[in-house]
Amino acid sequence: GSCCIRYALHPRALPGTMVQAAKEAQPATTSQDAVKSVSRDVWPLWKLTLMALPQLGVQVLWAFIGPNSAPYMRHLGMGHALATLNNVAGPITGFFTGPLVGAASDNLTSRFGRRRPVILAGLLSTIVAGVLFASSEHIMPRGAAMYFAAPMYWIMDMTINILQTPHRALVADLASEEQQVPMQVVFVFMMAIGNFVAFSIMGIYDVPVDHMLELMLGICLLNSLCVGVQFLVARERPLMRDPNRPRQSACSPVMNVVAAVKGSPRLLYHLAAVQCLVWIGNTAWNLYSGQWFSNAVYQGDETAQEGSAAYVAYAEGQAAFSRGGQAKSVLQLISTLAIIALLLKTTIRPRLVYAPCIYVGAVVSVLAAAAVGHSGAFAMICMAFSIMPETGSFAIPFGLVATLNKRAEEEGKQVSTALQMALLNCCVTVGQQICTVTLASIEGKLSLEAALPCVFIVAATAQILGGSGALCLDDRPPAHEDQNENEESAKDEDSEVGPAEASEQRAEPAVA
Repeated sequence: GSCCIRYALHPRALPGTMVQAAKEAQPATTSQDAVKSVSRDVWPLWKLTLMALPQLGVQVLWAFIGPNSAPYMRHLGMGHALATLNNVAGPITGFFTGPLVGAASDNLTSRFGRRRPVILAGLLSTIVAGVLFASSEHIMPRGAAMYFAAPMYWIMDMTINILQTPHRALVADLASEEQQVPMQVVFVFMMAIGNFVAFSIMGIYDVPVDHMLELMLGICLLNSLCVGVQFLVARERPLMRDPNRPRQSACSPVMNVVAAVKGSPRLLYHLAAVQCLVWIGNTAWNLYSGQWFSNAVYQGDETAQEGSAAYVAYAEGQAAFSRGGQAKSVLQLISTLAIIALLLKTTIRPRLVYAPCIYVGAVVSVLAAAAVGHSGAFAMICMAFSIMPETGSFAIPFGLVATLNKRAEEEGKQVSTALQMALLNCCVTVGQQICTVTLASIEGKLSLEAALPCVFIVAATAQILGGSGALCLDDRPPAHEDQNENEESAKDEDSEVGPAEASEQRAEPAVA
């Protein structure tokens, strides 16, 4: 899926020029040419937290579907390479669905509000698509089930993108400016808990793909409950469309992303390349670490006869994968909060936080390919620390985009933070596609057990390049911020020497 859309931190979670970025990145309620705004009520944090609850359910969906999609297609009889190649569904659908659904939601004039009708449509379509995908072997003959499941997987990825896109926008619509940072911390908790729940669900059965329908029904029920709570609490005010605003074509959101980057500083392209490289590595872990545990580390086989040594080894690998994923979820929460604290409370440049996170991912990818062997404990440690590049990619880029936009504003250029972040989201999907296509190509020549370590080498190479690129990012603050820092430093010096000494120092040049 289009991960960055569901994870990206709100601008106010970062220092410096983020207040201006927040104004630009607000939903259509702040757009002069989109809708006429209505005064906001102040919502208590506990109600906003309940409205953010569906993010937990969506995260469970992504964390469960990602590593189990290819094994499930293998379970239905599809070859390894084709089962892997089918995973391009998420990046391709996310590339287009996110901007289109976001634009449709921003401009919706339903009497029920702009966000809830889209969320409801996404939930119902996800339930239908998810149940049909998971029940393929029950409603189709054995040989035909994979031909039914493959397109249903594409449709399901699209519906999940429809479901997830308006959640953050709904909370951003209703939260006050002072509540934005606390709510982003709430979203971090929701995502980490969602990941933990998903990996725990995978541990219910020895081989999850043998019980795909039961697990999918439970996850759909969880999402329904979360959305139900959200709808009980949320109250949206319908917005009237400006009659003088010209109508846009269906493709305009995608075209606007392209238009937004024209004339942008070089930093945007530099950052986009880094994001693409980082997500080549992230995808190797997010989508294929489950197969790596069961097929390469434990040397199991999901298609083996139940009770055989290969089947038991596969189940042991899945159990280790589940425990490693739980540890990964805990570290995700801790590392995200630590990065936010560093950026808020210190003057450390973002690139000096981002690059080490990426290098940690490169190191564990090398270890996974060359050193883990058949050690389950070592594999779990590597998996836990593989979250670091992903954490950095969700916490850092928005602040850098805000910095480059501040410079562009000083030069008199027109900028759009929201659309430039959409470009970074698109770069995430490009990295996902590169990883998936690369692994599918390798599997065409090697066995799955031999191909998986190779894709971790590819991941490590991409993240070494990405980390080096991050170190070279030009993340200097705008000139007026440097001036402000110098003035504050001078004030501090005056306060240290005392009023009398400061007066003498200021008087000396006049005497001379």
